[in-house]
Amino acid sequence: MTGTMHPQAAAAVPTTQADWQSAYRLSPESGGPFRTLSGEPVRALYTQDDRPADDAIGLPGAYPFTRGVYPSMYRGRLWTVRQFAGFGTAEETNERFRYLLDHGQQGLSTAFDMPSLMGHDSDHALSVGEVGREGVAVDTLEDMQTLFAGIDVGEVSVSMTINAPAAVMLAFYVVAAERQGITPDRLAGTIQADILKEYIAQKEWCFPVDPAMRLCGDMIEWCTTDMPRWHPVSISGYHIREAGSTAAEELAFTLKDGLTYVEQAVERGLDVDAFAPRLSFFFNAQIDFFEEIAKYRAARRIWARELRETFGAVNPKSWLMRFHTQTAGVSLTAQQPLNNITRTAIEALAGVLGGTQSLHTNSYDEALALPTEEAVQIALRTQQVIAHETGVTNTIDPLGGSYFVEALTDRLEELAYDYFRRIDDLGGMVEAVKQNFPQREIADAAYELQTAIDAGERIVVGVNRFESRGDADVQTLRIDPALERKQLDRLRGVRARRDGRAVEATLAELRDAAARPDVNLMPALLRCARVHASEGEIIAALQDVWGGYLETPVY
Repeated sequence: MTGTMHPQAAAAVPTTQADWQSAYRLSPESGGPFRTLSGEPVRALYTQDDRPADDAIGLPGAYPFTRGVYPSMYRGRLWTVRQFAGFGTAEETNERFRYLLDHGQQGLSTAFDMPSLMGHDSDHALSVGEVGREGVAVDTLEDMQTLFAGIDVGEVSVSMTINAPAAVMLAFYVVAAERQGITPDRLAGTIQADILKEYIAQKEWCFPVDPAMRLCGDMIEWCTTDMPRWHPVSISGYHIREAGSTAAEELAFTLKDGLTYVEQAVERGLDVDAFAPRLSFFFNAQIDFFEEIAKYRAARRIWARELRETFGAVNPKSWLMRFHTQTAGVSLTAQQPLNNITRTAIEALAGVLGGTQSLHTNSYDEALALPTEEAVQIALRTQQVIAHETGVTNTIDPLGGSYFVEALTDRLEELAYDYFRRIDDLGGMVEAVKQNFPQREIADAAYELQTAIDAGERIVVGVNRFESRGDADVQTLRIDPALERKQLDRLRGVRARRDGRAVEATLAELRDAAARPDVNLMPALLRCARVHASEGEIIAALQDVWGGYLETPVY
């Protein structure tokens, strides 16, 4: 028997948008804040009027790639599971690499310790207490060989997160592969090498901006001819977001950095279609689910348009923005750390629904220490549950056409282009960085968000709402202090065994090449690696020519 609706109830049911608006005005509202994590206002309802033209949305694998870079996306191939790993000496990290490969990881992602990231050897005065703490210590070719011992680097894709000394680490890796009998043209993977975002956000540098850009350009140029399967720069918004930027700032500054590298390479005489297909990106996945998805979709569309229309790329592969995603470290809390499992799962799902090509899921204990194997396994299983149990991979871009998602995609694109114009007015990204423009914008955004959290306007579960007394103890990974002594002994051993005269000769050649702007430095760096010059010695030789860098504070 079919029931009938009471006439008064039927009259109360909105049948048009105008009816709904009238009913909504009479309905209670919690008070919000109805804003994205970045502060963008969110309306109560989005409709077909907010949907862009069909050609802006497009189809997967077709320009402008809003819906994904490949026609079949995850129905053809899942994203690469690429967990970040590195601690202690090369032996310990090699063991963790093997563990991850044995548990289903498909690519290796290398975390270096702070001395390595800053271009210091482990016995440098500033390295005391930091060796092997936040990543693996790599001082010489021998460390790199140990790091990948027993791993066929010709078969596995390798990512390295290092920037200012990236060219040095790439030289170590290339020579280590040579010792395995593997030529550079067979090596697949990525090195971050995004030096502009270091001055903007992460603050790990070795040289002034201009020579650092020259070194990055040398590496891109060399890889274009000698390492055709390698991505010589991973343009990184991750650290920009971790420093406190909004989603729009992460989008705009990251893309503008990438476009600056393209411009530099073209000015060197490289054909854009010879190198652009091997540029890759690295984005953050923050906790605001829909904003993150819209950010990735806008990024693909902007990149495709700029490469095709501004730089004249004709190879469709040059238009593709392929990117790696990592869940937001800054969203992890030391309070109630098991909540971080939920946060990471939501952020990872946003990366997947946004069309990422590879993904790292943070471990729940990373707000406290480097992750334990148990925490790493949960993070890895999170990706596998999303891939194989949720059904989100069954159809391509399932949120495409959503009124809200499409409107948010358009809004982020609009904000990005507004930043592009402001940066161009300053003379381009390099000049904007020198004038601290992106640094100030990020600092302001970080302050505004933290103020909202401190005031309780932005809820963080377990921190400023739903707190609990006496959080359960979480077992954390402890780095044995003896590992630092072990690394120092390794370094001393290398120096004792190597040919000191050959080291001095190659370092002198490097200084000479650095003083000549028309010389590509990668061949000289490879020669330094082959004679076991250390990272710190190589960086110091370049600083003899270029000097160091001192940041102008931003208040």
